[in-house]
Amino acid sequence: MFESKVKIAKSATLWLILLLFSSALHASESLDVLHWWTSLSERRAADFLRHKLVEENIEWRDAAIPGGAGSGAMKVLKSRVLSGKPPAVAQLIGPAVSEWAELGLILELDNAAGRWQSQMFPTIWQLVTHRQHAVAVPLGIHRINTLFYNKKIFDRLGLKPPRSFVEFKRVALQLQAAGITPLAQSSEAWQVATLFETLVLAESDVKFYRDLFVARNPQAYLDPRFAQALTRLRQLRTYTNKSSIDTPWTDISRQFASGQAAMLVMGDWIKGELMAQGQSVDVDFGCVAVPNTDNAHLYSVDTMVMFAGDYSKQQGQERFAQVVLSPAAQVGYSKLKGAVPVRRDVDVASLDSCGRNSWRAFGRGAAFQAPSLVHRMAADETFKEAIVAQIQTFYLDDKISVAETQQRLAAMVRALNRKED
Repeated sequence: MFESKVKIAKSATLWLILLLFSSALHASESLDVLHWWTSLSERRAADFLRHKLVEENIEWRDAAIPGGAGSGAMKVLKSRVLSGKPPAVAQLIGPAVSEWAELGLILELDNAAGRWQSQMFPTIWQLVTHRQHAVAVPLGIHRINTLFYNKKIFDRLGLKPPRSFVEFKRVALQLQAAGITPLAQSSEAWQVATLFETLVLAESDVKFYRDLFVARNPQAYLDPRFAQALTRLRQLRTYTNKSSIDTPWTDISRQFASGQAAMLVMGDWIKGELMAQGQSVDVDFGCVAVPNTDNAHLYSVDTMVMFAGDYSKQQGQERFAQVVLSPAAQVGYSKLKGAVPVRRDVDVASLDSCGRNSWRAFGRGAAFQAPSLVHRMAADETFKEAIVAQIQTFYLDDKISVAETQQRLAAMVRALNRKED
């Protein structure tokens, strides 16, 4: 009788241990996520990821910082790190990933990475590695050299989306004659510079673009092709609504959706915003590459990094990375955000026509890929901000000549390069 009770006690103890172990394995991990996704479509994309993570018992504790295309979020991030309270997960993109990794603050994700290198496009894998370690998880690729056109307006007027700037001018004049603003455009600095960097590609090629913004060659700023891009920027301003001073990109998207303007040059995150407003691709609007840029993919990549801290959240952070890089999460996120998956092994048949074209264009390889300066892919923040400010100044002040702007930029780039040395 005594032996039987002992056996029962041992079984109960073993059962309790197994139960506690199982509960520990499936306990919900809470991770605070610092990011700057606050628009309607961005929130939908973030919520989609949050629900995906809930399925894996990971809580996305939101720390969204609005404004400034991420500048506000970067200030908060630096403040939290300096105070010894870094977030578990933070949105960080471009060269900044390696800069933070070099400081030893970012968790290496080699345990989670597994077959990432074979699954990702080579450019993406290179972007998220530092000193041969995976240090970030990529979410989606945006194509910035995209021309959106209001399909209902174009169909009503019998217009076709322009493939060259000769066609663009013809279409713009017809739209103006019909009382419609041809091009939706804000004078906000980053939006002006976004338009401009697409024009640099249109007037040159990927090699020249990289010479300007990645190699930072001062002489390239004096090149006739750069002068033509500046001239083109000023020409396009004549087709915009001059009253759209510093209009947020979300309001620009509403102007376009409502038919106040018939075309829009912007990264395809605007597609996600239009769809969040009830618009449909190929019904309400369509998209093509900016004229003369079919052979280029001007890109920005959404990425997240994990801060090491005391490593107490490492398992949850690694699971977070694995979940958001899964095929289902990649495709679902991309549909809502307007992006395309970073994986080259996913089925993109369910993406819309704009998405499928972007994914295929990016897959053509590095010779066709141009990292966006404005959206933090090509250079550090100081260099980017200096270029963006000069382009906006030129855009707003007709008294500043093309040649003067070229000279200013060439001199500024020389000075910044010397400072780096």
